[in-house]
Amino acid sequence: MRPPALRLDGVRKSYGHVLAVAGVDLTVEVGEFFTLLGPSGSGKTTLLRLIAGFESPDAGRIELAGHDVTSTPPHLRQTNTVFQDYALFPHMTVGENIGYGLRVKGIAKAERRERVERALNMVRLSGLERRKPNQLSGGQRQRVALARAVVNEPEVLLLDEPLGALDLKLRQEMQLELKRIQKKVGITFVYVTHDQEEALTMSDRMAVLSNGKIEQVGPPDEVYERPATEFVAGFIGISNVLERDGVRFVIRPEKLRMLEEGQEAQRGMNVEPGTVEQVVYVGMSTRYIVRLDRGDQLVAVRQNMDAPGQALRYEGRRVRLAWVPGHTYVLDHQRARSDAAAGD
Repeated sequence: MRPPALRLDGVRKSYGHVLAVAGVDLTVEVGEFFTLLGPSGSGKTTLLRLIAGFESPDAGRIELAGHDVTSTPPHLRQTNTVFQDYALFPHMTVGENIGYGLRVKGIAKAERRERVERALNMVRLSGLERRKPNQLSGGQRQRVALARAVVNEPEVLLLDEPLGALDLKLRQEMQLELKRIQKKVGITFVYVTHDQEEALTMSDRMAVLSNGKIEQVGPPDEVYERPATEFVAGFIGISNVLERDGVRFVIRPEKLRMLEEGQEAQRGMNVEPGTVEQVVYVGMSTRYIVRLDRGDQLVAVRQNMDAPGQALRYEGRRVRLAWVPGHTYVLDHQRARSDAAAGD
């Protein structure tokens, strides 16, 4: 049986009194696009640096392809890292940048040229090998950095927020491009980001980190639809957290139906009245911030199917919010079980 591409066992790292990584256990399978997602200070970049060998753990074990590399220096690990600033050599051409690692390894010139050409084709930069980095756009430079890392055929490719410097439209395009390249080359990607949409778009699986600990690991749809903790529910997208009868649960904005006067809810729905306090237009959809009569504030989302400006007329209006119980996810299982037992 093939060992996983990466395994972390009880990995810890402190800087003085600050615990950056708090005993992390994690397994990443071969060929996965795996994302480490979390806010600033959550420990995701420190974890990536530990995997790369740029930092040494205070405790725990790091394995790559079944081999213990905890004490192995970076240049002897089967990893490559793509950084946010790309770190391209300005005096070298695109081709020379991509082939630099192969030249250092002593790869013959003919093979080096062939592999550089394949890498250029893979990232759709064929014909640009003689240009210098300053003659490229931000997206093109990002592709060069990716090609330079992939051409060395590492076991695991580590990416530290490589799209962070790009504008929104280009970043969204590159998300799809990165996913395409990863599937094509079949290399395991471990990707660090604080951008929830990026993680949901690209990942096969993701780990959500907070304060050096992993809060939840799973596929994007599972993490979004069934958050394990209130932190995950609040960090991934917009969440409405309610407590009813001692049970805390999550309702995503798109699961809420906003009923106007005269509209009836479907049978079995929970319905609560409230007032629209604010309307936020966000292009394809509109967010409605609704204050329930019971005091809770919820966010509902509607696609913008009506004429422009129609959404704004809802501000200050009385509405009812309705949801299907099956579209909620209980956060506080222990209290839920206790209430159920008390009811018996």
